[in-house]
Amino acid sequence: MAYNVAHFLAQQAVAQPEAAAVRAPVGHAPDGTIRYAERSFAELEAEAASTAHYFAAAGIRRGSRVLLMVRPGLDLIRIVFALFKMGAVPIVIDPGMGLRKFLRCVRHSQPSALVGIAPAIWIARLFRPSFRGVGIKIGVGAGFEKEIGRFKRQGAFEVVDSAADELAAILFTSGSTGPAKGVCYAHGMFLAQVEAIRRQYGIQPGEVDLPMLPVFALFNPALGMCTVVPDMNPSRPATVEPAQIVRAIQQNLVTNSFGSPALWTKIARYCERESITLPSVRRILMAGAPVPPALMAQMRAIIPQGEIHTPYGATEALPVSSISASEVLEQTAARTQLGEGTCVGCPLPEVSVRIIEPVEAAIADIADVRDLPQGAIGEIIARGPSVTRGYDQLPQADASSKIADGAAHWHRMGDMGWLDGEGRLWFCGRKVERVLTETGAMYTDCCEAIFNAHPQVFRSALIDLGAGARELWSSRKSLHFPGRRLRARSLSARWSSWRRAMR
Repeated sequence: MAYNVAHFLAQQAVAQPEAAAVRAPVGHAPDGTIRYAERSFAELEAEAASTAHYFAAAGIRRGSRVLLMVRPGLDLIRIVFALFKMGAVPIVIDPGMGLRKFLRCVRHSQPSALVGIAPAIWIARLFRPSFRGVGIKIGVGAGFEKEIGRFKRQGAFEVVDSAADELAAILFTSGSTGPAKGVCYAHGMFLAQVEAIRRQYGIQPGEVDLPMLPVFALFNPALGMCTVVPDMNPSRPATVEPAQIVRAIQQNLVTNSFGSPALWTKIARYCERESITLPSVRRILMAGAPVPPALMAQMRAIIPQGEIHTPYGATEALPVSSISASEVLEQTAARTQLGEGTCVGCPLPEVSVRIIEPVEAAIADIADVRDLPQGAIGEIIARGPSVTRGYDQLPQADASSKIADGAAHWHRMGDMGWLDGEGRLWFCGRKVERVLTETGAMYTDCCEAIFNAHPQVFRSALIDLGAGARELWSSRKSLHFPGRRLRARSLSARWSSWRRAMR
């Protein structure tokens, strides 16, 4: 069986060679229409092959760890598929986590090559200690296009025969709920994710997707969907221009889109204000935070021919379950307002979910867990073909988050929840954020929903203040690196320049 997802791109290049695979914005016409650089599936496959030949000539090999510091869009897609073809391992780290955390992740992942835009190459030179093992640096820009062009005459690049458990990529968690960790994805897990998404949402070749989370664009060539790159900074949803997103949907007849509730809230308000509907949209996927039922109701009116879905999962296990807006609004929203938690739907086929008694220590074997009865709130664990086996070189994190079950394993989601009589999973909040009192535990999603239902409350938060309140003081400090001393203000400006370039 072919596990490497790069095979899908070659298949689409044969099945629909002239169909658009990627449209990346390059400016605007005087009337406001967005101009796009477009690649068909045949062109994208050819460019991915040329890119793989170029990388091989530069010294990248099967198993090489390659740090990507590239803008979301055409370059990212063709580079990732080139690396997949070679059996090299792309490393993706979110620059939104800040410079210190970013450099820590680079040091830990130990890449041997860097592919990035010009400011990324500059950062690698400035902070050599963090990039010590990087022997190959490839800049992405005008020169990159010329290099790819030089290798076009070499034709196709044969996809390596990757094993199901062979390392395919390292994707770092955001670090929002703890230290960022590199999640190891095997080729078989990527394949399982693609098939699960295709089946769950009925995605068909020829559809058009506007992914407002860059990593989801990487699935589209495998699904036969055209990727329309949005003109936005996905790490800063508050800065998105909803008019640009709506224009892109209308102009490209987008059928599918993924984004956070924060993004869709801005888009929904704009559409309501301008009396706009989006009849081409068949489905919207919202994830990254609990989706308010009120937002679902707003969006249903805006996409009259479509449905809203909220998949549940994590970087380590995605997707675990999913629920539609119709089911939420008709069956579960009222229960959420009463404090029962947020229903995230039934587990997907081939995914198993259990609710266990929460413990703080590591759990070595599934025989050591205590399952809780239906309706009882406990710790959520999941098992399935798209559940990752571990983190990159973090045995302690593996021990605290994974539970062995013979040849398989379970992932501890870090969330609290319960299962109802219909097998649906209800999310109650993060395990570390629950408040333990003398009368029992309190859960963020359950408590906050009750207060948020009050007409004079916009947003609430359940917080454990502990024994007493503490004041946090901050001060501007100098940052020290071997052989140099940089003022925080100067460093911040330089880091920001790269982040702006990545938008």
